[in-house]
Amino acid sequence: MPETQVLERIKDAESDADDIVAEAKEEADERIREAREEAEQIRTEAEEEAAAEAEQRLEEAREEIEEARSEILEEGNEERDALESAASSRVDNVTEYVTELFEEAVHAQT
Repeated sequence: MPETQVLERIKDAESDADDIVAEAKEEADERIREAREEAEQIRTEAEEEAAAEAEQRLEEAREEIEEARSEILEEGNEERDALESAASSRVDNVTEYVTELFEEAVHAQT
């Protein structure tokens, strides 16, 4: 085989190798780009899911707080009613007691 043919075949082989390397680099760059896009999509979805879960937990906490508030108000109303009832039933006794003290004080002065 003449030397020029050998050199031509070497140049062709080198050119083919360069083409293969360039194509492999392009494929690698494309895969990296696709992987980055997929990672960004996964991150975005994870953030959205986390935000939705946080909002749901917040809403549940608000509902629990509202339930506790209602229970506390109801208990407070019941206690107030009980105190009003107890005080109301003692009004006659206190009135009678104060009247007796007054009468005793009047009798003591006479």
